[in-house]
Amino acid sequence: METKKLQLEEKRPRALPGMPMMILFILLYLAGIAAVVYGGIMMDDNAASVTGIIIFVAGMVYLFLGWIPFMGLKILKPQEAMVLTLFGRYIGTLREAGFYYVNPFVSSVAPPDVDVSSGVIVAKPTAMKVSQYPVNRKISLKAITLNNAAQKINDLLGNPVEISIVVIWRVVNTVKAVFNVDNYKEYLSIQADAALRNIVRMYPYDVSSEGDEKSLRGSSREVSDRIRDELQQKVEIAGIEIVETRITYLAYAPEIAAAMLQRQQATAIIDARKMIVDGAVGMVEMALAKLSENNIVVLDDERKAAMVSNLLVVLCGNRDAQPVVNSGSIY
Repeated sequence: METKKLQLEEKRPRALPGMPMMILFILLYLAGIAAVVYGGIMMDDNAASVTGIIIFVAGMVYLFLGWIPFMGLKILKPQEAMVLTLFGRYIGTLREAGFYYVNPFVSSVAPPDVDVSSGVIVAKPTAMKVSQYPVNRKISLKAITLNNAAQKINDLLGNPVEISIVVIWRVVNTVKAVFNVDNYKEYLSIQADAALRNIVRMYPYDVSSEGDEKSLRGSSREVSDRIRDELQQKVEIAGIEIVETRITYLAYAPEIAAAMLQRQQATAIIDARKMIVDGAVGMVEMALAKLSENNIVVLDDERKAAMVSNLLVVLCGNRDAQPVVNSGSIY
């Protein structure tokens, strides 16, 4: 239990300023060279000189082992961290930018770098950089963007939709990120896909203009917030903070896209026709009211019905009306 508690808490290791220690090691190395030269001179002057032999041997030993203290020099850039272990035991995390000296036998622990941008988790090719050697592996504390490939998911109505999100995240607890999960980037990518599937199944792709139900297309901000909240709960164990999530792509799956487009077009036509009919009825009512009010012409019920029919045909038709002139009677 004590080991588990230690792994879940960050602490600062014992570290000294790097520049004075580096100067000290350089001077000691020069002193080792001087000791070899001086001991050799003493041995030439007096072959039986024990002091010369001791000085020469001490200088040679330091020249062979003097590179070891240099391994304790660590350089950190802004927004970088280094998790240090000594013979398998966690001893602390360096987080502040600077030049440090720590125990030369410590090693920096970090999972291998992977590429999750394409939706397929693959190891990145290793470049010859100092930061990628096992003794100097670093963890980035910057805000990072995760953009997984689009997924095909069934919405609330069972319609397959394709959707993808972008996740902006950062590491806030390096100890959890390194020791609680095998690879925190891979873990985040998988949990992002799982959270996306769980939330998308709760919403339909779209709803009618008169409905109050939430949808993926109409309530993208609310959907993104719910995905962020669920994802944050899942990655808390990995010491990751989810800064923001956004839907970057949303569309019906190709196998139903054509049918759904026809459905949307039909819905739009029906809504437009309803508006035209409402406006036409209001104009007919206004015309009849004006004719009756000004006593321009008195129409019986049969003539009113014919007039209403003609006006509705003219107003609701999708073609221009052809006028017919009646010169034989009042009607």
